[in-house]
Amino acid sequence: MNPEPFLQLDRVIHEKGRLPIMSLLAANTELSFTEIRDTLKMTDGNLSMHLKTLQEAGYVAVTKSYQNRRPLTTCSLTAAGRRAFASYIDLLEQIVRQTKTT
Repeated sequence: MNPEPFLQLDRVIHEKGRLPIMSLLAANTELSFTEIRDTLKMTDGNLSMHLKTLQEAGYVAVTKSYQNRRPLTTCSLTAAGRRAFASYIDLLEQIVRQTKTT
């Protein structure tokens, strides 16, 4: 088995807490912080840290606004985030194919 694809996995996405965030955002145009938190059953602090890492990598855009006079934080994948996630999925598929042929 060739270990090279494993070494190419994007560590920002591959982390246990960030992969589900990226997956959720890839399936939706935009989600609120609360929707992500509740869907993934994460704490506010844990989700905030993962979003910060994804935002610093340029994968996630975080927008703060108000709705009915209440703060609203929404998140979406950037174009770079969509490309990175698609590449990540392609690499996983390559690893699966490689595993099936051995």
